[in-house]
Amino acid sequence: MAIILIMTGCGKEEYKPFDEAFIHIMSNNQSTETVNYLANATRTYNIYLSSKPLTSNLEVNFQITAGNGLKEGVDYEILTNGNSVLFLPGIYDMPIRIRWIANPLLDSSKDNTLTITLTDNNQNINIGLPGPDHNQSKFIITRVK
Repeated sequence: MAIILIMTGCGKEEYKPFDEAFIHIMSNNQSTETVNYLANATRTYNIYLSSKPLTSNLEVNFQITAGNGLKEGVDYEILTNGNSVLFLPGIYDMPIRIRWIANPLLDSSKDNTLTITLTDNNQNINIGLPGPDHNQSKFIITRVK
């Protein structure tokens, strides 16, 4: 009797699998990170593609916005050329590289954030994690003392 209940109680269509493609940016499963004001290092921030294998190149555009407390060339340098990355078929993560420059004069009263925002792509793939909030569509790095 128990076997019959188990076999009839579970339908194959009970849970519809999620198979919609999306692009997101994160580091260690987080959407934020802090960088010490004395750090002098290159960091990689990866953009990830979650999809079935693609048959053509995917171009993902992004924007990097600095708060009023950070200055390019003084606090950081963007090493990635341009404002897009290209996913070839079979590639599922692409880096954005930023070199952080030690700055002992960092003003803690200002906005010391650098935000990487995924803006669009050439295949109309959803940006951010599935759901109404589109989490991980941007990554915020805060320079701290």
